[in-house]
Amino acid sequence: MPQSSSLNLDKITDRNLRAVGEKVATGNRLSNQDAELLFSTPDLLGVGMLADYVNRRKHGDIVTFAANQHINPTNVCYLRKTCVFCSFARLPKEEGAYHYTLDQVFAEAETAATGLTKEFHIVGGLDMKAGLQYYSEMFRGLKARYPHVHIKALTAVEIAHIARIDKMSVEDVLRTLHEAGLDTLPGGGAEVFGRGVRMAIADKKLAAEDWIEVHRTAHRLGIRSNCTMLYGHVETIQDRVEHLRMLRDLQDESGGFLAYIPLAYHPDNNELGVELGRQGTATTGFDDLRNLAVARLFLDNFDHIKTHWIMVTPFLSQTSLAFGVNDLEGTVVREKIYHEAGAHTAQGLSLAEILDLIWSAGKIPAERDSFYNILRVFERDAVAA
Repeated sequence: MPQSSSLNLDKITDRNLRAVGEKVATGNRLSNQDAELLFSTPDLLGVGMLADYVNRRKHGDIVTFAANQHINPTNVCYLRKTCVFCSFARLPKEEGAYHYTLDQVFAEAETAATGLTKEFHIVGGLDMKAGLQYYSEMFRGLKARYPHVHIKALTAVEIAHIARIDKMSVEDVLRTLHEAGLDTLPGGGAEVFGRGVRMAIADKKLAAEDWIEVHRTAHRLGIRSNCTMLYGHVETIQDRVEHLRMLRDLQDESGGFLAYIPLAYHPDNNELGVELGRQGTATTGFDDLRNLAVARLFLDNFDHIKTHWIMVTPFLSQTSLAFGVNDLEGTVVREKIYHEAGAHTAQGLSLAEILDLIWSAGKIPAERDSFYNILRVFERDAVAA
């Protein structure tokens, strides 16, 4: 139920930010320079107010979430030594390495038998034993057992990895996986597109242009996707803005992105954290809120901005609902990747906890499907009754 709300630019303390606010009020697209100002202005509340204004015009007080489950079939990854920000990956014979059999994947998915899980979110490492046949059989098996569950699986990096080890084109890999049951792609593996940043934190990982091309190809085939940015390590404000611009440009071209999710870097148990001398949470709450708000303002062709409560805590995700966010990471069930990197949040939230989080922010919770169609709206009085 989108609604208009008034925008009082006099509440903005930074005069330069008021000029950006005038663009927002008139619906004019923001420039790279505007985005750099949004990232640097001391008036964070002013940035949040602008983002909330745009979000309310799109979505009113509705905040959506999905009943989803994360499944990570393997943490074996041949880029273990070059992606220095990663705490999840292991080499094949390293302590803690694992590779699920299909039966183990199906066993972990059994929570879907309750009918509550609506989406499987499946990502893992670049495992030489996890090729096209492995994932095709996995998706067919999951669809046979749980035809009602949407499969959102495999980052662009994993898709390119499968194409390389199976000596196929990315398009043919996507077509085959789509026929096997793949519905959409998650947005991981983007990190930060800037070449210097990639050389510093993920030297051998899929290049930015190739990441974009995988998603462009998926969109052309009718496969929608999400997109992300990993922030809070060695990137500059200019790096962040250029990353967002590349995403906005592809969305102008294809319209295939469903949502944007900024991801906060966690430094525990990885080489980059040691190099930077950081432990615990690497980003501040101010920066977490700013990244979400700037995304809402700069990515004007995106309908949905999601907060990842696993990475920034449920409390900050709740606060972000006043900073331009309209979607909350869902029930999850069991999350591994960011907990390996030091996330201290729960591995899942119950439906009751999600509803209370959204209600307590003065918003209206709504369960959605994976394409952001609203399935049911939860009115507090009706649920309490």
